[in-house]
Amino acid sequence: MTANSVDVGFRSERGPILIALMLVTGLVAIDGTIIATAVPSIVKDVGDAVAFPWLFSVYLLVQAVTVPVYSKLADTIGRKPIMLIGIGLFLLGSILCGFAWSMPSLIAFRVVQGLGAGAVAPMSITIAGDIYTVQERAKAQGYIASVWGIASVVGPTLGGVFSQYVSWRWIFFVNVPLSILAAFMIIRTLHENITKVKHRVDYLGATLVTTGLTLIILAVLEGGVVWPWDAPISVGAFVVGGLLLLAFAFVEIRAREPVLPVWVFSRRLLVSTAFVNLGVGGVVIGLSAYVPTFLQGALHVSPLEAGLTLAALTVGWPLAASQSGRFYLRVGFRNTVLIGLAFAIAGTLTLALTAHAPSIAVVAVACFIIGLGMGLIAVPSVVAAQSSVEWNQRGVVTGTQLFARSIGSAVGVAVFGAIANAIIGSGSRASVHLVVESSSAVFFGVVIVVIVVLVAALGMPNSRVPAAVAAAPAEA
Repeated sequence: MTANSVDVGFRSERGPILIALMLVTGLVAIDGTIIATAVPSIVKDVGDAVAFPWLFSVYLLVQAVTVPVYSKLADTIGRKPIMLIGIGLFLLGSILCGFAWSMPSLIAFRVVQGLGAGAVAPMSITIAGDIYTVQERAKAQGYIASVWGIASVVGPTLGGVFSQYVSWRWIFFVNVPLSILAAFMIIRTLHENITKVKHRVDYLGATLVTTGLTLIILAVLEGGVVWPWDAPISVGAFVVGGLLLLAFAFVEIRAREPVLPVWVFSRRLLVSTAFVNLGVGGVVIGLSAYVPTFLQGALHVSPLEAGLTLAALTVGWPLAASQSGRFYLRVGFRNTVLIGLAFAIAGTLTLALTAHAPSIAVVAVACFIIGLGMGLIAVPSVVAAQSSVEWNQRGVVTGTQLFARSIGSAVGVAVFGAIANAIIGSGSRASVHLVVESSSAVFFGVVIVVIVVLVAALGMPNSRVPAAVAAAPAEA
């Protein structure tokens, strides 16, 4: 496909595709948050309160482990078929979730949704990388990033409205018409010219990486929560998962068309940006999970107020992301990421140092500053990776970056949860003090993650974007 228009707006030649990408991204983004406020209603209806955390973890788990598989397939058969498969699975999962009769069935159907989300998220970013030049991608991906910000506010609100006034089942049924509309728009607006060649699918590699990562992430998510870290099931999951991933590495070296090519890990830029996005996932999940809890526990604000305060982060993020192109075209990708890290460090330190004197205004300002930093970190790191390869490698490269971000979120859930639970479980003081102390510890943990991201960013090559490359249209 060729981008002929220099306009990135909705009324441009590529505008309908951008709108479709935003719509389908919105489905996945909202479904990650809409269920939070509906949990009490779901448990009341289908029971099994102990198992409800799996509604979140299996969705995240399946989404993470399928990204490399979908990304490789996208480089062989095209982005459009994979996107439509993802939308179809997400639609099917939503319908099944709406008719779930028990907690186990609902958890199983969330797996189907996760299978769809694992295709949709990386394909949105990859397609944007295909149809926009390096110069344009920051603004285009800023639009897509803004969807996540809107979802963080709209999702919990819709979940509460449906649960209170209609039924929790409608948080899934609402996806049906939106999924159909998104698929229609993708079919009608996105056109690819793919040369049909015979491919050998790496089934063994796909099975090994999916199973191995499933066991590892499962052990990280549930260790210290469902079972002790040193329990046989925990140790076994880590050991077997690690062995499967080791076997996967050997298989990929010999595979004719590997799911995750070894060359991805041999390039300094791709490795360093993957570590940057690993940290981005950890930072986002740490703040998303604990800022609302901190505000509600320490200041007794309403869930809506807490959500709106966190939304300051998701306002700053797309604002900075849309302007990040101006920075990386002038000072390069690495320097832009480092500027973003300066904002992120300032914001996270503010959160950590003021936690014992909580203020909703301070938290909102800190979140906004962190959001500015994230916008200058996340988009340039992904665009840098995309711009270093050809079309037939862009899906794998983009998928690797988003896979790293998903893994960062999964690991962050476990690590920050372990920190908070250790403090809350060992204290006997008033609950407010325990909330403040645990939140403060988590925020300092987020600061450490940002510092680790800084180290990774310093490993990025300090290259500029050639003018010819910045303005060159994408081809497929």
